[in-house]
Formats: sequence, structure tokens, C-alpha cells
Amino acid sequence: MVSKSQQKQILQLKQKKYRQKFGLFVAEGTKVVEELLASNWKCSSLFSQKDHFHPQAIPVDLKTMKQITHFKTPSPLLGVFEIPEPPIVPPSPITLAVDGVGDPGNLGTILRLCDWFGVDELICSAETVDCFNPKVVQASMGSIARVSCRYEANLASCLTALEKPIFGADGTGKSLYQTQLPKAATYVFGSESHGLSEAVNKLLEAKIAIPNLRSGQGAESLNVATATAIFLSEIFRGVQSFKGDD
Repeated sequence: MVSKSQQKQILQLKQKKYRQKFGLFVAEGTKVVEELLASNWKCSSLFSQKDHFHPQAIPVDLKTMKQITHFKTPSPLLGVFEIPEPPIVPPSPITLAVDGVGDPGNLGTILRLCDWFGVDELICSAETVDCFNPKVVQASMGSIARVSCRYEANLASCLTALEKPIFGADGTGKSLYQTQLPKAATYVFGSESHGLSEAVNKLLEAKIAIPNLRSGQGAESLNVATATAIFLSEIFRGVQSFKGDD
């Protein structure tokens, strides 16, 4: 059973201000919730539909799940988790950053890509969507438990302090396939609609583009998550792991 106060709080957690106020966020979906339960993140409460029994969850009916879900279609499993303290992530030769990415699905997918390629931290501008937004959590498919999101009020200053060359994904830049991507560098991705901020643009060693092989006749652009996937594939081409490499 879900009390009225629990239901109210769960629904409030759709909004960033309440996630910050209570220090909680909601995760939905069997895979996502199971991934978070397997991590060291603390679960405040767990609910499962009666016909999808979970030994740690409070069983509820479909009607109740529809009342507390953050999505149009409820998932069999919903968990409320404590927002963890940001971990200390050891420095890595490759740094990935996002600048003003506002689409939750894109950010969640980028977190999943970081997880796949072994990138432990994603640096985000303050304008980037909150990583504990329910759509980000769902799109990450549990990768949010393994990839830390570090938000910076001044992204440009943060990237400068890393003392590494900074490359930006930009449609006006040099072809990705004609560029030697260094092992030790920072790669920044902006939003599909606004690109990189002026402050970050001024720091770039170079702009790099994924060429449109239809010579401008095809798709207008790639979304930022797709672009990130292509970049990461090129950055890590032929390399098993950058961790500890010279």
C-alpha cells in the first residue's frame, strides 16, 4: 500500500527542486531499478506490481502504480532512491563534457555510452538537464550508478583547470575522420539547437565535425547522443582501455 503522503512525495520528485529538497529521486523499470539495487545506492522505498513480484518491494496493484508513475505507462517496478554524495573520480586522460544539453533522453544515453566505453565521469554545465530527472535515469538503463555526473557553474573555468587540449564537436569543424584524436584531451558536446557556449568555444584547440556524406542533402543534423557515440568510437579505436595508459 502507498500512503497519500508517499504518493504526493513520489509525484513531487518529478521536479528538480523537490529532488534537491528531499535528496531523493525516482527510478522506474525492472532493469534500471535492479541495477541501482545492485549498486551501493540506498533505496528509500520500492514498489512492484502484484503480478511482477519482487522480494524487496511493497506489492501494489496496477491502478496504484499508474497513480505514482512519472511516465504515461507504468513499469512493473518503481524505486525511490537517495541521491548519493558525488564520488571522487581519479583523473583520466580522456575527459568528456556536455554544455547545455537539455534533452533528458540524450543525457541518459550519453551516460550509457560513457559506461560502455569506460568513462567514469561526465562533466556537465549548470544549464545541462539534471541527471536525476526520471527520463535521464530511465534512458541511462542503470549506467547512472557507474558514471558520475559532475555539474560545474563555470564549465569554461573547470575545463581550463584540467590543463589538457579541448576539442569541441561542431558541424563547421574539420572532419572527424581526418583528425588525429589525442589520447589526453577533453571533448565537449553542446546541445543540438544551440551548440557550444561562447565561453567554451573560445577555449577550443579545434572544432571537429562528423561529415555529412550526402553533401548536405540528407539529414540536417545528428542528435548529441548519436554524435557522442561516433566520437567515442573514434577516440577509443584500437584501444582496450585508457586507464593507466602512458
